[in-house]
Amino acid sequence: MAKKNLIGETCNCFLCKYSLKEWQAAINTNKKSFKVKKGEKIFKEGDPVTGVYFVHSGTVKVYKRWDAEKELIIRFAKDGAILGHRGLGGDAIYPVSAAALEPGVVCYIDMDFFEASLKVNPELSYQLLMFFSQELRESEKKMRNLAHMPVKGRVAEALILLHKQFGTTPEGYISLDLSRQDLASFAGATYETVFRVINELVAEKLITLSGKSIAIANYDGLLQLTQEGLAFLV
Repeated sequence: MAKKNLIGETCNCFLCKYSLKEWQAAINTNKKSFKVKKGEKIFKEGDPVTGVYFVHSGTVKVYKRWDAEKELIIRFAKDGAILGHRGLGGDAIYPVSAAALEPGVVCYIDMDFFEASLKVNPELSYQLLMFFSQELRESEKKMRNLAHMPVKGRVAEALILLHKQFGTTPEGYISLDLSRQDLASFAGATYETVFRVINELVAEKLITLSGKSIAIANYDGLLQLTQEGLAFLV
């Protein structure tokens, strides 16, 4: 995909936000940006690392292969978020994939310039360290849930996390156009199981539906489902 400057100098991405004012001109000179279509891959697991990416607009899913036909969504990234940072160091390959959930614009910085930015900007280095720490905690929690939490609880937690990250529309529905397959990949379950669980949650008046849109009708009830199966771990 062709990378070129599509946006002006005003940017609130992870790199710009935590870099020195004196470094902004260098960022503007080195960054490239490109439009992505819905479903378009930005980079894929196993690709050689060339640089890091930042979401300027739109929403991106970050995921790993689960098996030959399945994927496990690690997180969702929206405006300003960093992508591809897991390719730092090591074997210099991307250990995850990233794909656009909707049309948007993504900025790209090659790895040499990004590493130079980390050396010049202590706040950027510190914030990236904090971000890695948070990601590690979330990954450990996700692995624990996959091992010990019933599927119904994982679906409930997925809906709560989406509600927190993306907020709601004026009508009260989660502000993310997410397919049932992607919801299943985020919860670590099969499409068929998530379809059944969603119907159960509707019948129990914990959520309401309008097409693909989902609204949380009973937050405390969903939260209680996330505690089942984990009490013995406390």
